[in-house]
Amino acid sequence: MYLPSFSLENKLAVVTGGTKGIGKAIAMSFAESGAHVVIIARNEKDLESTQQEIRQLGRESYTICRDVNEYKEIIKDVEELRGNQSIDIWVNNAGINIRSEAESVSEEEWDQIVSTNMKSAFFLSQYAGKVMKKQGEGKIINISSVGGHIALRTGVVYAMTKSALIQMTKNLALEWGKYNINVNAIGPWYFPTALTEALLEDEEYVQAILDRTPLNRIGKLEELAGAAVFLASPAGNYMTGQTLLVDGGMSIYGF
Repeated sequence: MYLPSFSLENKLAVVTGGTKGIGKAIAMSFAESGAHVVIIARNEKDLESTQQEIRQLGRESYTICRDVNEYKEIIKDVEELRGNQSIDIWVNNAGINIRSEAESVSEEEWDQIVSTNMKSAFFLSQYAGKVMKKQGEGKIINISSVGGHIALRTGVVYAMTKSALIQMTKNLALEWGKYNINVNAIGPWYFPTALTEALLEDEEYVQAILDRTPLNRIGKLEELAGAAVFLASPAGNYMTGQTLLVDGGMSIYGF
């Protein structure tokens, strides 16, 4: 039997920023693959809506209404929710971008982006790693960006944090591999999300993106979700420390 299992049947997955865009696509794909999902986000109505969609698939869903910068409280909430359940999958998806040119970046912007994109991801991964070490297995997936792999025109602090996530992924994979914990990342290019909505309304900007994307189109969220299911499932058991660039070939060129 050469085709590995992509099933997440009865696994418990935690997804930060799990009510919109990439995070929601991943949360829903996990549920479709059989997992129960804890979704963490800031908007109560969005949480309730996504929770209902997951439950309609016959899976259980739990919600935590917090900003990821409240990672200490999130850890307490997850501990209370899970009880004796394992945490099989943890996805660090929540992130922000402020598209300032380098000379315009303020200290406040720096702190906000670094804390949201990098600091919270590390300490939540630290928690997940401790739980998974006791279990003897687990999967951590960090949502980085093509911008962490190549240079972008603007958004230098965002790019720095996404590059840091790639390096964090490698280091945690090396440190925790002996505990059967897989740590990987996904690096998306342009997908329709709240962060890209305004940019994708600019025809000139979109054409510049397409000119550097061999597949000549914007990605579809379900095309990104499949990569997450692969990494979270037994099919990805021999993958660790890697960043899958789901970018339509863009990283061939740079931008």
